Amino acid sequence: MLRIAVPNKGSLSGPAAEMLHEAGYQQRRESKELRIVDPGNEVEFFYLRPRDIAIYVSSGRLDIGITGRDLLIDSGANAEEILPLGFARSTFRYASKPGTADGVTDLNGKTVATSYEGIVAKHLADSGIDASVVHLDGAVETAIELGVAEIIADVVETGTSLRNAGLEVFGEPIMKSEAIVVRRTGADAGEPKVQQFLRRLQGVLVARTYVMMDYDCRVEQLEKAVALTPGLESPTVSPLHNEGWVAVRAMVPAKEAQRIMDDLYAIGARAILTTAIHACRL
Repeated sequence: MLRIAVPNKGSLSGPAAEMLHEAGYQQRRESKELRIVDPGNEVEFFYLRPRDIAIYVSSGRLDIGITGRDLLIDSGANAEEILPLGFARSTFRYASKPGTADGVTDLNGKTVATSYEGIVAKHLADSGIDASVVHLDGAVETAIELGVAEIIADVVETGTSLRNAGLEVFGEPIMKSEAIVVRRTGADAGEPKVQQFLRRLQGVLVARTYVMMDYDCRVEQLEKAVALTPGLESPTVSPLHNEGWVAVRAMVPAKEAQRIMDDLYAIGARAILTTAIHACRL
């Protein structure tokens, strides 16, 4: 069986379970379950702390896992990213009191407080900066007020909590993170069960991103219509019973669907419909 690590709690847990369910895998019914077997798909799921998943995968005890890019890098584990999943996105930034620093080059000789010591230490080293890193578990904003550090490094979404603490972000982002699939570095990339798992998740990602669009149009307007809905390879075009009309079907980006429908209507297309895609293989 394919052995897969899944986040047991936190912001990664719910979306990961939902994606796996959409991909056709059984998921646990109670949060207390730490392991379930999906015999129909020959998969065994282990529910672990998100911070530990990359370490378990790097040990070879588990084949692959779902975790955050930030947690992978912070762990220093011998594991690598093989598929971004598009949820749990976050940005890591430096912040300080106004006037303390303008960029990473101003951090020489300073102390940085963070909950992600591995990420910050790597970023400083890659930037050639000699600074101290202090590890704190949460609420790093208070580190500056209490004199533990001059700089903090943390996840920034709106920046409201930082501004409330009298701090401001500076410099370029340290990194951008999201949920990812990881495997042990150097593991067989072509293992069939792993490839099947990745194809299923990729199918979910495409199904969430696209909708199927159907419409009728006059033959003389077909080229303009196809330019608006090129599909992935090309649209399907079928003649209608009424001479001079054709039916067209194509996948279009969901976020652009309403605009495309307006543009099709403007050139004379009618009976324009969109339907959700629940699963696919490309």
